[in-house]
Amino acid sequence: MLDSIFVGMSGLLGYSRGLKTISNNTANMNTPGFKGSTLQFTDLFYSSGNLYGSSGNGQLGFGLNTAGTTLNFKQGELRSTNNALDMAVDGQGLFTLKDVAGKLHYSRAGQFKFDINGTLVNKADSAKVMGLDSGGGLQEISIAGLLTNLPKATNTVKFSGNLSSTATTQAVSGVKVFDRNGGEHALSLQFTNTGTAGVGTWSVNILDGTTTVGTGSVAFLDSKIIPSTARITFTYAPAGVSAIPVTLDFSSDVTSLASGNVSNLAMASQDGYGAGSMTQTTFDESGTLLLSYSNGQTVKGPRLALSYFDTLDAVASVGGNMFDAINSAAWHRGAANQGAFGVVRAGVIEISNVDLSQEFSDLVIMQRGYQSSSQVISTANEMLQQLFAMKGK
Repeated sequence: MLDSIFVGMSGLLGYSRGLKTISNNTANMNTPGFKGSTLQFTDLFYSSGNLYGSSGNGQLGFGLNTAGTTLNFKQGELRSTNNALDMAVDGQGLFTLKDVAGKLHYSRAGQFKFDINGTLVNKADSAKVMGLDSGGGLQEISIAGLLTNLPKATNTVKFSGNLSSTATTQAVSGVKVFDRNGGEHALSLQFTNTGTAGVGTWSVNILDGTTTVGTGSVAFLDSKIIPSTARITFTYAPAGVSAIPVTLDFSSDVTSLASGNVSNLAMASQDGYGAGSMTQTTFDESGTLLLSYSNGQTVKGPRLALSYFDTLDAVASVGGNMFDAINSAAWHRGAANQGAFGVVRAGVIEISNVDLSQEFSDLVIMQRGYQSSSQVISTANEMLQQLFAMKGK
């Protein structure tokens, strides 16, 4: 009967550990990136040999044991936060973090920010979020020195529309170009019809205000521009800025049809831009940093480093929404949207994968098991009391 009490106590201990596991799961039901765990039960050793001369093997068990917990790495729900630096991995993979001591950790909770030094860090503990360098090694992700996008001088201006073949002169205004310092200038073109029968030839005068800064000519045959005359290159040197070569491109979508004296020829695009300040930082599906600027430009930065493991035996929870590698040989590193890795979703986080209905069901089982074990102890105690009472008689 004393053995029965010890067996019942092993049940109480085991089910209390199970209750603690359930409590931890339910307490973290809203913790980003949290992975629930399940306590594993095993039976204890058995006595061997025949008992009291009985036939058969006569084995009696000695109770309940626990063999640790098993993580459930099923993906949790992705929830929108509208914060461009909140991220989740949709599929396989964990973010790679480096703490202040230089040790690597891994997380599914992508709640990041740029610190005062411009380095991408984890909000919870300021661990650095690691990216991949050109050789596949780890590097920090930083926007230091990238807050401003430098200007680019205009090289090519493209035009589209119709230049009326029956007009004698036509003007195109609002031709925007940028100099090397990002200064914006509005040029105008003056077309003069110098063509002969069957061929529409136009002399082109390029003006900055009233000053001629370049000249050239274009020619059309059967309303289509002759390729050899489709581009005019001139050197533009605004005051106080070094000269830049600019090409006016009429090679695409430019015609010369009879349309009275009405022309709709206009600038279609140009490849220069002024200086811009950073307006947004985010990451695309491949985990590449995207920097957006007020001048309409987008610059790509490093890619996030993701990791995954081959077996749950190689990963351990360490708190702070992070996991550690127990066996580094079972871990792999790479980039999102490549191979076995999932894609990165910006503006969302992955919440806990705890299933409350399952936890409450397990809670009932733990409670009944605890009650049953306590009842065994009470019954064995009563039997001992009866035995001691018999001796008194």
